[in-house]
Amino acid sequence: MTSLFPHATVGIAGLGGLGSNIAAMLARAGVGRLVVADFDVVEQSNLNRQNYFVSHIGTPKTEATKWMLTQTNPSCVVEAHTVRITADNVADIFKDCDIVCEALDDPEQKAMFVNTILTRLPNVKLVAASGMAGTASANNIRTRRITQNFYLCGDGESEAGSSLPVHAPRMMLCAAHQANMVLRLLFGQIEP
Repeated sequence: MTSLFPHATVGIAGLGGLGSNIAAMLARAGVGRLVVADFDVVEQSNLNRQNYFVSHIGTPKTEATKWMLTQTNPSCVVEAHTVRITADNVADIFKDCDIVCEALDDPEQKAMFVNTILTRLPNVKLVAASGMAGTASANNIRTRRITQNFYLCGDGESEAGSSLPVHAPRMMLCAAHQANMVLRLLFGQIEP
């Protein structure tokens, strides 16, 4: 497989339901280099919505993702950071990226990440997600341009919790919105 975008570098913060699926889609689409970061390991409970196999249980998500991506597209270069993402390391990890996808679970960490990218890496395009839990209509998931370099995917309302779990279909649909927005940006198509 050849790279459609051999010189593009896309970062993915978090390799759970959103990030692992975004990474797979972007590798399949021919993005030349992916910078991925997550501190966690694959657990059995992840398999219902994340892009991993049973054989990956106990493996750091960065290692499992790197293996999956090289099996999908050997020409995709994967730079993996097995770390907890903090305000202190965000800019260093993603400084060479053209576009970064936020795919974190915790609302406070999501806010920290978005604010840090927008202030410390203002020329990097950011594609984030909010609102994909539950089983509401898939048509509610959409992509919106928030500022010049900031795009938000999801319904903006459905926060995950005990009464509103995250299911694979809406999460993967939101991940597809994020991956699609990355490709649109790489093609030079800007959302109004």
